[in-house]
Amino acid sequence: MPDSHAGIDPRGPRFAAGITTVLLVVATYLALTGVSPRLGQETASFGWFAYQPLADAVYVPGVSPVAQRIADAGFVAVAIAAALFLWGVLSLRTAPWGVVFRRLVRPRLAPPSELEDPRPPRFAQGVGLFVTVVGLILHAAGVPWALVVAAAAALIAAFLNAAFGLCLGCQLYLLLQRAGILGRSRTA
Repeated sequence: MPDSHAGIDPRGPRFAAGITTVLLVVATYLALTGVSPRLGQETASFGWFAYQPLADAVYVPGVSPVAQRIADAGFVAVAIAAALFLWGVLSLRTAPWGVVFRRLVRPRLAPPSELEDPRPPRFAQGVGLFVTVVGLILHAAGVPWALVVAAAAALIAAFLNAAFGLCLGCQLYLLLQRAGILGRSRTA
């Protein structure tokens, strides 16, 4: 990857986190108002092994419950966020928010005093991808509130980065790097 060796403007990931925060606010709201909070109401539990459908379960005739969960607006919004996280993992340089920053915002700013290693922000995108994909899978499987929790967790991390410059995924990367798990050879 050619952009893994060049430094990046540290303001770029923070700008991207601001846009991601807005997207995740919408996704969290849609997840809260969609199917996810009602998933626990579809069945009544009588122990670990027996689930009985309730008489007033919310199903559309002829449509599977899985298809309803996947068609939910919250699911689609979180899936879009996950796709953008994936794009950031695969190519931080061509990710949409990075392109917008480089073409529209950065020319209006003073040059950065220093460039940063792109590996921690890329790792942070991977953490966001992991969190959102787990939420999507659990939501599709019918786990109540999974989508809301995943969207809210990603939202909190994006907000901390946008508002305070605290990148939780970057900090995790540095912690794993110090432990010798990522980024360094163990012979050094």
